[in-house]
Amino acid sequence: MTDPIADYLTRLRNAINAKHRVLEVPSSNLKKEITKILMDKGYILNYKFVEEGVNRTIKIALKYDAVNKVNAIKNLKRVSTPGLRKYVGYKDMPKVLNGLGIAIVSTSKGVMTDKEARDLKVGGEVLCYVY
Repeated sequence: MTDPIADYLTRLRNAINAKHRVLEVPSSNLKKEITKILMDKGYILNYKFVEEGVNRTIKIALKYDAVNKVNAIKNLKRVSTPGLRKYVGYKDMPKVLNGLGIAIVSTSKGVMTDKEARDLKVGGEVLCYVY
């Protein structure tokens, strides 16, 4: 696997399309940070880090609307890939759907959303868009 973040987003997208309640993905520190951001911003219901010996996974409970069965995540888009990295300064930080969505950015101060990076005045690599 050459792009674990794209694999993470694809697994999440496929679980949403299949209307699964719980998703299990292989764990890494970057995936943990992205999952924490998704939880803080209300895109997922809950998560749990599971360590069973050598195998480390993240169990993610997906969030659905009770009435319409619509997921909180409408779209996930990978921006920066291993073949073409996308770096931006804090002044050029993208706004996803005019601020309705979030861009997850890897900066020198850690993984954060586009708004937090703009407030701290740090740029970095744009990992993905979520809305």
